[in-house]
Amino acid sequence: MLAALKQLVTDVDGAWAAALGGLDGLLVDGHSEADVDLTLLIAEHAGLLRAAKQAYEQTLSGGTPSEWFLRGETLSAYVLPIQEFFLLLILDGYGNLGQARMYGRQTLKELEAYL
Repeated sequence: MLAALKQLVTDVDGAWAAALGGLDGLLVDGHSEADVDLTLLIAEHAGLLRAAKQAYEQTLSGGTPSEWFLRGETLSAYVLPIQEFFLLLILDGYGNLGQARMYGRQTLKELEAYL
């Protein structure tokens, strides 16, 4: 699992962390090339994802979210939910979203074998 997360960070321009977390906010595994608390990143994004999931499924009748992207000035996050887990890829403010989507889906398929 760790090898797949490391490869994802290597493959995506601007990426500096990748992790697998549960919707409960717990970190399963992760890799970071920066001094960052992956546990905190997973916990915060799990809360945001749970809220978005509830809004889309219940309030908006939009179905289950299949991917999610947030871009800030210095931090961007790409999230791919899978079962009761999600793949989180953290990029700098100029990270390559196209690469994140392409390589993120490939990595998610690899990680499915562990879930």
